[in-house]
Amino acid sequence: MNRFKALRVSKTDSGQSADWVEIGLDDLSEGDVVIKVSHTTVNYKDGLALTGKAPIIRKWPLVPGIDFTGTVESSNHPEFQSGDPVILNGWGVGEVHDGGYAQFARVKGDWLIKRPADFTPAETMAIGTAGYTAMLCVLALEAHGVTPDKGPVLVTGAAGGVGSVAVAVLAKLGHTIIASTGRTSEEAFLKGLGASEIIDRNELSEKGRPLGKERWAGVIDVAGSHTLANAISMTKYGGCVAACGLAQGFDLPATVMPFILRGVTLAGIDSVMAPKPTRIASWDRLATDLDRAKLAELTVTRPWADVTELGPAIIAGQVRGRVVLEME
Repeated sequence: MNRFKALRVSKTDSGQSADWVEIGLDDLSEGDVVIKVSHTTVNYKDGLALTGKAPIIRKWPLVPGIDFTGTVESSNHPEFQSGDPVILNGWGVGEVHDGGYAQFARVKGDWLIKRPADFTPAETMAIGTAGYTAMLCVLALEAHGVTPDKGPVLVTGAAGGVGSVAVAVLAKLGHTIIASTGRTSEEAFLKGLGASEIIDRNELSEKGRPLGKERWAGVIDVAGSHTLANAISMTKYGGCVAACGLAQGFDLPATVMPFILRGVTLAGIDSVMAPKPTRIASWDRLATDLDRAKLAELTVTRPWADVTELGPAIIAGQVRGRVVLEME
């Protein structure tokens, strides 16, 4: 390959610009494996990067895209050889290292995992970082004893990427799910995924009591701020809250009362730098605990050129579930 198409974000006097360009391998960040990208996706973090709403990109110019899948084109890494199907999620790709919004990517082989045979390339990006993070949250709840018999699980941002996959996985595992969303028009969609009750996010998004009525045994939260504080305050004795996002804010206006009076655990979930064994465990569980039919229901497929319009849309809360981007 000589030249190939990529979306590259550059810094400008007024902020940043995203442009379709033709580049070569020498224009990409260093790495010991070159991948021909077949599919990618758009996550909330990608939306922040594309719009400049948060300082996600810290190297300029940069090819964004924190997820991709494809086949190895060439490799100097002992684990991978030409033709291997691989997945990449995180590791600073799309932030400080050129990412998946290009026809080819070059990364460190230590960041890759081989695509599970259970999934098609499109399915891996239907899951993407959002779904992989949702599974990490489920694993954290399980590690802290949150089982279906202990009570409901609250999922915030339930119509989004993390939330929709979390609802689908929890439902298959037998949990009762309370889905919080700002899009109550999505009630039928969320109940189709397995939610039992839908609540408006406004119930949780304002300042609340330090300790509220016990309502759920576990929480998967993508919002942060008052939403997370209220979710913690209403978690049952011995319950666990898995926090993985900051869509409302990165502050936590809470008190220690739920932790010392109810023994609640707050588990922080990081998908970016999670070690390879943790990633493989998450993908293995997704292969058994994510209903493929429900994954298809919550996914739409678009050409990768649509990413420039999808970035602002996902920040505005206008993207339901997951989007798979097919490369040319």
